[in-house]
Formats: sequence, structure tokens, C-alpha cells
Amino acid sequence: MTIYSGPVFEMAATQFGVIADYLAIPEDVRPRILMPKRAVTVSCPIHRDDGSIAVFEGYRVQHHLTLGPTKGGTRFAPSVDIGEVAALAVWMSWKCALAGLPYGGAKGGICVDPSALSNREREALSRRYMQEMIPFVGPHTDVMAPDMGTDEQVMAWFMDTYSMYQGKTVAEIVTGKPVRAGGTLGRREATGRGVAYLTRRVMNDLQLRISGATAVVQGFGNVGSIAALELYNDGVKVIAVSDHTGALYRAAGLDIPDLITHAAKHGSLAGYSSELACDPAEILTLPCDVVIPAARERVIDADVADRLRCRIVAEGANGPTTPDADLVLARRQNEIFLIPDILCNSGGVVVSYFEWVQDLQQLFWEEEEVVRRQYQILDRAFDQMVVRARRDRVFNRTAAMAIGVERVRDAKHTRGLFP
Repeated sequence: MTIYSGPVFEMAATQFGVIADYLAIPEDVRPRILMPKRAVTVSCPIHRDDGSIAVFEGYRVQHHLTLGPTKGGTRFAPSVDIGEVAALAVWMSWKCALAGLPYGGAKGGICVDPSALSNREREALSRRYMQEMIPFVGPHTDVMAPDMGTDEQVMAWFMDTYSMYQGKTVAEIVTGKPVRAGGTLGRREATGRGVAYLTRRVMNDLQLRISGATAVVQGFGNVGSIAALELYNDGVKVIAVSDHTGALYRAAGLDIPDLITHAAKHGSLAGYSSELACDPAEILTLPCDVVIPAARERVIDADVADRLRCRIVAEGANGPTTPDADLVLARRQNEIFLIPDILCNSGGVVVSYFEWVQDLQQLFWEEEEVVRRQYQILDRAFDQMVVRARRDRVFNRTAAMAIGVERVRDAKHTRGLFP
């Protein structure tokens, strides 16, 4: 029996099982590596603007603290449950280990539709959630960051709430804060920038011409929009984009800066153009050079994977590809180069690590230094994945996850089992 259920956690467990078999991890050792160390469920009551009281469920899962404090985002979304949060924490562990960061994985969230909250209600809910989490988090225990439905402002509220209880400013309790409140230059762009950087690297390795190449981006939030803009600025034609309100397609390429301006003003792509509207369910399978799933988990199933007509899949989202789809992509790996999520979208946690370090030291870097160090870490992890995949003739996801799981396993073995 386990409290962790649902398709997302089952997917994370299935992926781990594949890696555990590949690494020949003994059966009795596997639960210690996979199962989270701690899960916290809290009630978050707030006063609504109409004077009523509403109670929202909040969660935080800390996967392991073997290599250092746990690290991970906090999302506000109607779909949030303990199984989803646990799966995201597990993936974050492999991501941090692959990048060589001194963290275990964590994730948190509140089951709420953030668009149904006023700004005052959002602040009240953010502060109440952090207040409930104070006994379980800290700069050397668990460091939060933004995720779907949260942003720099929510992180500032988290930090202020924690600091008020400590009686001093503790900027290092969260990352992804505004720069004026202890954040780092380059953090907001870090994930999307990393997706675009690794995409360009693979295009160069495959000898694909970048200028004039075509790309499709599913999800036009922080990650997808910045990745799209980076590629657009390099001369890539972004022919289709989508968000939760719909999709847009233009064979000659979309005006990404204009789309970003529209989304910032209106909160979504809705209302941009009726002439360019297309079926959101079809954009992933459009013929193009690059597909970037940057929205939700499990959007590429076996059927979609079989119908992909691209050369590169760059996973900007966490867990966008199901295990059944991985079997298809592994079979098609000579046609499609996969940049797996735990590598492709790791730029965010890499720069979050830089922010944490800068806050601890009270010494801040210029953005050029942040970006240089980010790309250095991404290049190192990419090289290690490719070498492993070629050496053992395995799928890119298998190689990337194996490196992360191996490092966590070895650290646990070295430290031993207490008591």
C-alpha cells in the first residue's frame, strides 16, 4: 500500500523500474531509492473577498536529502494531488543528480485554480501555505521555487512569510525571487533559455541549419515562450504554438515577440487571431524540425509518438512523454533525437542553485556569468548522457536517468543506513 497513486506517479515508478533493471539494482534496495523521504499535507484556510472562508489542500514531498537540501517548485493548479507532486519530486532528484547539484528533489503544490483568485486571495493563500510549511522547510532542508501557476511574486511572499517568523531576512529559503528581493539575474529566463541552448546544440550536432529551421512549441508559459523567443531570434521559424486556450499556426512562422506581448497583456493566447487558429491536438504532429512540449505531463503517448514528424523532441515540460511512447521513440531514435526532460529543462534548477549560492554568500553575479556557468553545466550533463547512450547503446532517457539514479544510489550506499 502507498499514498502515492495516479498515472503520473505510476509513470515515474515505471521509468525508475526500467533504470533499476538496467543498473541491476537489487530488489530490496529499490524502494529506498524510489520512495520519498517525507510527504506533508496541509489545510490552507483563507478569507475570500466576499467574506467567506475557503480551505485549500496543500502538499510538499521531499524525495531525499542524501546529497543536500531538497529543491523543487511549488505549483498552483486544479490537478495537483499527492501522487503528481511525488512524481515531480522524484524526477527532480534525478535532474539535480544528473546536473551535479548538491540537492535532492522536492515538489509542492496547492489544489486551486489560480485564475479564480484575486491578487489579495493569492497572497493570502501563498502566505498561509508557507506558514504551514515552516516546520518542514529551511535553507538547508528544503528550498522552494516557482512552478506552474506561481511566479516571482509568490516566491517573494513565501520568503517574507518565512523571514517574519525567523525575525530576519532569509532570502535563501526560496529561489526564483525578484532580483530586487534577492533573486538572481537570468533566473526567469533560465529554463526556456536552456531548452533553446540544448536544441541549438543538437541541431548543430545533426548538421541541421538553424536559420530557416521550423519548430512547434506546445505551452506558451514562461518556459515555452522564452524557448520560442530564443529560437526565433536565431532565425528559426516557430510555425505553431499553443496554450490552454488554443493553438496558432502559420507555415511562414509566427511573430513570437508580438505573441509574447499579447500573452503578457491578456494572460493567454486567446483573442490573438482567428485566422491563425488551429487544432491544439494536432500541433505536436505537424511536420517540422523541432517539437518542444512545454506544457503538462503525459501529452505524448504511443500514438502521438508514432505520428511525430520532427527530427528533435526537446522536453521543456516535466514528464511529457509516457513510458509507452518511450518504447516508440527508442525504436525511432535514428529518426528522432530526444532531449529528455531531466536534462532539457534543468536550466531552471541550475540557475536556482546559483541564486541559492549567491544568497548564502551575499555576493551576486552579473547575468553574463550566470549564463556562462549555466551553459557549462548543461554541456557537461549533455556530454555525459551522449557518451553513456553510445557506449551502452541505450535510449537517451535511459542514459540520462541512469546517471542521476546511479549518483543517488551511490551516495546512499556510501552514507549507509541509519541507525
